[in-house]
Amino acid sequence: MIQEIAPKTFDPAFRRQKPEDRDFLLHYEYNKVMLKKEGDRLMIPTVGELLEEAPEIAAKAEYLFSIDDRAYFGMPDMAVPEFGGYVMEGMQIFRKFDPMYQGFAGITGGQIYRFRESRKFCGRCGQRMEYSQTERAMVCPGCKQTEYPKISPAVIVAITNGDKLLMSRYAHGTYRHFALIAGYVEVGETFEECVRREVMEEVGLKVKNIRYYKSQPWAFSDTVMIGFTAELDGDDTIRLQEEELSEAGWYTRDQMEDYSPCISVGHEMMRAFKSGTL
Repeated sequence: MIQEIAPKTFDPAFRRQKPEDRDFLLHYEYNKVMLKKEGDRLMIPTVGELLEEAPEIAAKAEYLFSIDDRAYFGMPDMAVPEFGGYVMEGMQIFRKFDPMYQGFAGITGGQIYRFRESRKFCGRCGQRMEYSQTERAMVCPGCKQTEYPKISPAVIVAITNGDKLLMSRYAHGTYRHFALIAGYVEVGETFEECVRREVMEEVGLKVKNIRYYKSQPWAFSDTVMIGFTAELDGDDTIRLQEEELSEAGWYTRDQMEDYSPCISVGHEMMRAFKSGTL
């Protein structure tokens, strides 16, 4: 999965430090990220490569996190250099980014960027928020309201019916491959209750033997995905929620496509079913 970057180590701890030339610089504008293009290759630029064009980076760049001994900094307000091969690319570029640990860095930085952009003003009193000096948070200088990064819990479930797996396609969005049933957890709801509700709402089915599989941070949607497996309980007739899904069906192992690279917990569960290990 995209966050599995071993032997490299991701360190999300909050720090206050200045960027060095060898550190990486992440600049986002809405749903796009600035990358450096050399031939057919796209790379996250370093601070040193950008200092001549944007000297303000040295004083204004904000520390985000580290991977091994190299830090990643965010720079929300800067002009993309006209020279040097710098381009703005959609965030989906990180789904197949090489190396994958840089793709993970790119989407994680994007999650922090969206959090900060959506919390510019205090939701309680309306004053402009400020960066906390002690933790990853936005603080109101007036009423002291503190806002932390948005992380929404969601479940995703692999439902088996004997030698078949339930797969579906979303009705909206750009992702057109098959996926598993998934949805956000509601207030006052357990993960297992969410699994039952989402399955019933989206495909009209009952499930049993719900078991935890694995969790995954999924920064594309500011989510932490909690993976489960479950078995069909009773009638296998699918009643599709057309507002959410365009199609759904039961598929055998030899009917399933091979997901490569395997970047999500959903991909991993589908691959495990196809190989007979789920």
